[in-house]
Amino acid sequence: MLRRDVLFGAGGAVLLGGIGTYGWRSSTGSMADYAEYVRHLRAPLDVHRHDRELIRFATLAASGHNTQPWKFVIRPGAIDILPDLARTTRVVDPDDHHLFVSLGCAAENLAIAAAATGRPGEAQADAEGRVQFRHSPGAPHADPLFAAIPRRQSTRADYDGRPVPARDLEALRKAAAVPGVRLVLLTERRRIDPVRDLIVAGNDGQMRDAAFRAELKDWVRFNPRSAAKKGDGLFTAASGNPVMPDILGHMAFDMFVTAEGENDRYARQIDSSAGIAVFLAEHEDKAHWVAVGRACQRCALAATALGLKQAFVNQPVEVARLRPALASLVGEAGLRPDIVMRFGYGPALPYSPRRPVEDVLA
Repeated sequence: MLRRDVLFGAGGAVLLGGIGTYGWRSSTGSMADYAEYVRHLRAPLDVHRHDRELIRFATLAASGHNTQPWKFVIRPGAIDILPDLARTTRVVDPDDHHLFVSLGCAAENLAIAAAATGRPGEAQADAEGRVQFRHSPGAPHADPLFAAIPRRQSTRADYDGRPVPARDLEALRKAAAVPGVRLVLLTERRRIDPVRDLIVAGNDGQMRDAAFRAELKDWVRFNPRSAAKKGDGLFTAASGNPVMPDILGHMAFDMFVTAEGENDRYARQIDSSAGIAVFLAEHEDKAHWVAVGRACQRCALAATALGLKQAFVNQPVEVARLRPALASLVGEAGLRPDIVMRFGYGPALPYSPRRPVEDVLA
């Protein structure tokens, strides 16, 4: 969930010859136009269009492959968040675990934005993972996480290796304190390195699986025009990779995205990170998966507020045979790990796309 980026490498340039500037621009669109699209997506919340604006902020949450697998229902005094089962990823997420974590991420954005703008309330998930947020008028509640919502992103790049101060690590722990969810922060190399090796092992198996590769490629958006038009998926520029016409992007993916190259890149990026956060639910059910999403989103927002970058590295969660080893490494044997996230100080990259509110209303 939430962590795929694609590296084409210098070899991709072989495919780029023979296309004129005009043809290239007409096939890919421009990053300037994409930046304007993003500016509207992440604009300050307009309290005069409150329910729809709350939903816009909710959709800025993280989701697996940026599928945005949610539907919102506006009712008097409430907003429901329902799973959109048409946007499942059956290979990487066969039990819809990541889908329900994503609903929790959206629910937390919704609750924070509502409280900050004078409509505080409570979000509750039922046994089927459906979330109901009930709100009522109240005094606006200042929360530094609110300002971080439009700035949060999964930054899939090398970080600079600087350690995070102890006070900021404690702030991450406090932000992620959600009932039923445990957070383990790893900042020592002797603890990070074995987890890195599990991430690489999981990535190797996935990248050698034809079905996984096909599903992943289907969610990659190779240029700003496709990203803005579809409003979802994994935009290559948001991972620091080149943009190209769709047809060349698909060819480049098949030719240059290899298990070996991806393994090396993940190992390097984890080695450049200040730490790894592992989230585990105390029970393995949909309501607790939603709770994990809420904790994870709060941690990511707190990291953003502190100037930290973060990215998801969930391979040892997605490859079932690796989960027990990961749980043991973080001292939580017997629990299922739910989310793995690296964090540190790194560069700003273009933001990922989002669908308009109209497309996510049920």
